[in-house]
Amino acid sequence: MALVIFESLDGEPPVSVEVPSATRLVDVCDEESAPVPFSCRSACCGTCRVLVLEGGELLEPAAEDELEVLDVFGDDPANVRLACQAKLRSGVGRLRVRPAP
Repeated sequence: MALVIFESLDGEPPVSVEVPSATRLVDVCDEESAPVPFSCRSACCGTCRVLVLEGGELLEPAAEDELEVLDVFGDDPANVRLACQAKLRSGVGRLRVRPAP
């Protein structure tokens, strides 16, 4: 299991949760009320873009539909991901993210 830490933009305390592999970040956000905004949940709008501050290697590589949305925003998928699409790999570690401005 990985420890996922969701930081907020408004100074609220971070939300930390142990997450099993193959879990999408959007599902964790729903279950834990993590501070990440969502809209479409299907790699269409970019509302759920998160900065990967630590542990990006714990995420599966971005698929083509996610890469297309990130490209619209000029984001590097090594540093920014869509929480609706990002899925944890198997392994242990710490992933720290916060909403992209």
